[in-house]
Amino acid sequence: MHTDSLPKGAGMAQGEQTETATYAKVTARLLPFLFLCYVAAYLDRVNVGFAKLQMLNDLHFSETVYGLGAGVFFIGYFLFEVPSNIIMHKVGARVWIGRIMITWAILSGAMMFVNSPTVFYVLRFFLGVAEAGFFPGIVLYLTYWYPAQRRSRMNALFMIGIPIAGVVGGPLSGWILNAMQGFHGMAGWQWLFLVEAVPSLVLGIVTIFYLPDSIRAASWLGEAEKQLLETNIANENIGKADHALSGVFGNPRVWLMAAIYFCCMMGLYGISFYLPTLIKAAGVKDALDVGLLTAIPYGCAVISMLAIAKSADRTRERRWHFTISSALGGLGLALATIYGDNVVLAMAALSLGTAGMLGTMPVFWTYPSAILGGTAAAAGIALINSVGNLAGFVSPSIIGWMKDLTHSTNAGMYLVSAALLLGAVLALLQPRSLVNK
Repeated sequence: MHTDSLPKGAGMAQGEQTETATYAKVTARLLPFLFLCYVAAYLDRVNVGFAKLQMLNDLHFSETVYGLGAGVFFIGYFLFEVPSNIIMHKVGARVWIGRIMITWAILSGAMMFVNSPTVFYVLRFFLGVAEAGFFPGIVLYLTYWYPAQRRSRMNALFMIGIPIAGVVGGPLSGWILNAMQGFHGMAGWQWLFLVEAVPSLVLGIVTIFYLPDSIRAASWLGEAEKQLLETNIANENIGKADHALSGVFGNPRVWLMAAIYFCCMMGLYGISFYLPTLIKAAGVKDALDVGLLTAIPYGCAVISMLAIAKSADRTRERRWHFTISSALGGLGLALATIYGDNVVLAMAALSLGTAGMLGTMPVFWTYPSAILGGTAAAAGIALINSVGNLAGFVSPSIIGWMKDLTHSTNAGMYLVSAALLLGAVLALLQPRSLVNK
């Protein structure tokens, strides 16, 4: 029986079922793989936070040296982010994302050869150059497949790679530090960099063969499915700005989003680079125990990211979802600082802070694609991400400097908490009519 011979309501229901099944097929094919890639990416970016537990003593680095080395990654990241995303938009995701992953895997493994502050800074800088474009490239790539009303959940399924990297990477990193210390004459932190670079290398090679550049290039979709997906994206892009790059750089809404994201990233990297240190300072000394406990805040964040994204898509409300999450993140980090010498209270507060802060991310990344389209979206997403990720330089550098100065991370963590609260306020300046889609 053809659809045109069915009652109108039955035809619409059948069309909705077909659309739902098509998007489920796309999600099953793309999201698990992209998620694995992001777990590997984030692990390579922040495992220096675990290496720090041994590395600083072995190499006689100060907290300032560590903070600067952790942060200089984001200078290279900032400089090459926009060009990388524009190149990906032109040449396609398959080759470009694969290239990014293979390059950063090699440089991440090379961190095992660090023997001086200069080598540390140089390798971290070029690791940032290598990884530039990966995260905004995937955010852009998802806009090729999903319309706005589905995007928060898809962003969440991809971005839970951050907390899952913490859930998996914490215990794994702690085990490597303990179990492989002195194996074949190498320190545990050297094995940490080497072992954790392997997944990125393997996934980078697989990406080149697995990831389709576009809907039209997906051999596993039928022609009717391709047309449905392409029509939905084409309809959504009507009326979006696809102006020259100069227009993106001069767009005040883009810079407001960059400022909001900078506040988010102050929180993210304050936690990512210092969570093991904060747990150790609360009285947990064994590296494996520290690793196991880091899984708790990140596990809470997995739940919050999925729940907040689902709620934002269902209600088509984004501003207050972001604002409340960011405010809870700031509150949690402040409480973790106040109760930093009590393991139970500190862990509860860190769990609240991590869940709130990471809960902002899937919602936030619906903003740029709601306003920009085409090349403007590629450049705008990359610009917002690169400026925001400068917080990855500012946050650990300030915390490290303040710790050397005051022998405590408290002042630095209060600053990070304040940044998250500021981001919550700035988010309310976003036009409701544009972001609530």
